[in-house]
Amino acid sequence: MDILARVSELRAEGRTVISLCAGEPSGGAPTGVSERAAAIHASGQALTYTPALGIAELRQGIAGHYRRWYGLEIPAANVAVTTGSSGAFMLTFLAAFNPGDRVALARPGYPAYRNILRALGIDVVELDCGPDARYQPTPAQLDAAAAEHGPLSGLMLASPANPTGTMVSRGELADLTDWCARRAVRLISDEIYHGITYPGPGASDPRGVCAWELDRSGVVISSFSKYWGMTGWRLGWAIVPDDLLASVDALAGNVALCPPAPAQMAAVEAFTEESYAQAQGFVDEFAATRAVLLESLPRLGWGAAAPADGAFYLYADLGEALAGYADSTAYCAALLEQAGVALVPGADFDGAGGSRTVRLSFAAGREAVIGAVERIVRFQAG
Repeated sequence: MDILARVSELRAEGRTVISLCAGEPSGGAPTGVSERAAAIHASGQALTYTPALGIAELRQGIAGHYRRWYGLEIPAANVAVTTGSSGAFMLTFLAAFNPGDRVALARPGYPAYRNILRALGIDVVELDCGPDARYQPTPAQLDAAAAEHGPLSGLMLASPANPTGTMVSRGELADLTDWCARRAVRLISDEIYHGITYPGPGASDPRGVCAWELDRSGVVISSFSKYWGMTGWRLGWAIVPDDLLASVDALAGNVALCPPAPAQMAAVEAFTEESYAQAQGFVDEFAATRAVLLESLPRLGWGAAAPADGAFYLYADLGEALAGYADSTAYCAALLEQAGVALVPGADFDGAGGSRTVRLSFAAGREAVIGAVERIVRFQAG
């Protein structure tokens, strides 16, 4: 956020800045969603509170989405519409855990997980998930964490993950869900980037594996923000097991009363054939931009990079490019001021080993990435 604030300041000064910070698709909402929203506002319809867990039509649409993508029959009653995936994390953590509980998560990882958990008085157990584990947790790491810290109450899993873009396979997810089930550990599965994947030849599960395909005791969290490009609409959802439903419903009514009514009503259009096709077109653009970026890595001269199986991030060690800088935060600050390119230093995602890494978001598009690469190469050349 500090970097984005500085980007705004530089642009206000007349500087041309290429920002590859935010995980925000540049295409925006599907046309049908935007048109529905415009019609809702033009109609003069009163926008009143909705049920705490969302309007029935949208909950049914989300359930239909799981039938379409995964062949899963999920009752609409188990769908909780939330104020973005952020709202789903808050409600889920409040409902599933108590202060003093231990929840494990991968490091590097999305910082909001640990920040929200810690704010709620929950102990965060960070798993050092480096390249050998493809940046994802393993049962062996969970065994070691439980032995060192005590029994775990939860596991926070993200696939595809932010910042690395790595995914767990169906077999790996089965091992993790089995580990959790045998120890009464609640699995929270962040699947917000499902559909934005780049499977290799012969790969299965091209959209990602939904945790409820294997076990229905965990919570699945997703959003309209990434695949459908609806970041500012603030709509997400959680697939909630029966034993947490009453708590999530009660908490939702107290925390936010309801998700934004016009956004809910318009988001129903996200599940049309036209909207799916438009969203997939943006995914195809991400794939083309990713290919350009990966081809550019030798020119950048950075070190090892995560494989970026999904999402729209490249997470990489700066390698020799870090020479002359105290850490990646200092490198990113100099890059922004001198070359007008904004990246996120790895310390945001890994407080232990992030001093050498950066995250680059290629959601900004092909031209932005090409321009940024040229600037970075010149900057590093001195």
